[in-house]
Amino acid sequence: MTCVEIFRKGASCVQKTEKIYNTAVEATLEVIGGKWKPVILFHLTFGKKRNNEFKSLIPAITQKMLTQHLRELEEEGVILRISYNQVPPRVEYELTDYGWSLKELLHMMCRWGDSHIERKYEGKATVLNPMLTDVNNS
Repeated sequence: MTCVEIFRKGASCVQKTEKIYNTAVEATLEVIGGKWKPVILFHLTFGKKRNNEFKSLIPAITQKMLTQHLRELEEEGVILRISYNQVPPRVEYELTDYGWSLKELLHMMCRWGDSHIERKYEGKATVLNPMLTDVNNS
């Protein structure tokens, strides 16, 4: 029986779907949402990073959260974990082609953040990472 036939009989027809979103923004936030994921991804738009580089760039993140977010981003297919077979072990992270599709969004978020900081704090706040100001020129 089709949905049209079911509706004619006064019943409702709900097709089975894996996931229902109210808006596609929810799907985006499901992948990049959280305090640190956008920051991690943003830093990767400037090239490969190792664990210790993330710790230097994001000093407030705990090792546990960094590891968890990197794993989740890898599972979503937006970053690639590259493990080199050497002693000591060496691991790098980089954006996949799919991850690179987030670059414009992440850089836009940075520009919006700069504007927000200026509007809210009127020059009484500082962005610590100067490399990120280059985003405003791209």
